Amino acid sequence: MDLTTLDIPSLDAIDVHVHVEQDSHGCFALDQELMDASAAYFRSGQDRTPTVAAIAEHYRERNTAAVVFTVDASAASGHPALSSEEIADLAAAHPDVLIPFGSVDPHAGKAAVARARRLVTEHGVRGFKFHPSMQAFEPNDQRFYPLYAAIAELGVPALFHTGQTGIGAGLPGGHGIKLRYSAPMLLDDVAADFPELTIVMAHPSVPWQDEAISIATHKANVYIDLSGWSPKYFPPQLVRAANSLLKHKVLFGSDFPVITPDRWRADFEKLEIKDEVRPLILKENAVRMLGLG
Repeated sequence: MDLTTLDIPSLDAIDVHVHVEQDSHGCFALDQELMDASAAYFRSGQDRTPTVAAIAEHYRERNTAAVVFTVDASAASGHPALSSEEIADLAAAHPDVLIPFGSVDPHAGKAAVARARRLVTEHGVRGFKFHPSMQAFEPNDQRFYPLYAAIAELGVPALFHTGQTGIGAGLPGGHGIKLRYSAPMLLDDVAADFPELTIVMAHPSVPWQDEAISIATHKANVYIDLSGWSPKYFPPQLVRAANSLLKHKVLFGSDFPVITPDRWRADFEKLEIKDEVRPLILKENAVRMLGLG
């Protein structure tokens, strides 16, 4: 991907958390039961499965760039994953607004490492998305360290879901999805053992928000994205940290399509964030995290 076509100074914002839920063949990232439960949890009435082209147009209209990805949880869920290769190749047609991340199933072992390398070198992927609860793995299990080593060597960030999830919410047994895999403290080990790896902890990490703040404060290579929640529901300690100690470590993310950037930004405008911090959260911190500056 040629990022020179990203006109960073003219962009209003960079949304670092946007899901692709449908491929060009009409296949979906989640099975229907999970899709329906997620829509109910987020009360999302808009199109739940926009195509890559539709996502590009949505963000182009808002003068905003978007980091786009899927989650490969095929081993844990039994549901076929969307192709990160296809997503990256489709995103390459919209280099003015889309920044593709890849996803590999950690349980694939050496194959996951090889695929991660190909996604970067052959498809222009600029980072990787992990969802420990959906993918059913403990991030600090050293079986997965070769994958992190490869991502660090490739020089791209790794974004991890943290905290509770809307996927499976309200279903019996949460559809078998276990929240403990997404405790932020598991990522503290990874951040310590791979100081050259940029890590993004996605979402307000309820019920472990203080852990996430502590890790991001302590580890220079760790950021927090603010996706998945309307800003009006942010825990107060997260708002305080974003305004002070973590003002250079916090990132705008919406979780589109379940939360739109319009809804997120409208509620963000009402949040008590210092004027000098707002542009850091909306764009400047992401520029540094993504290595675009």
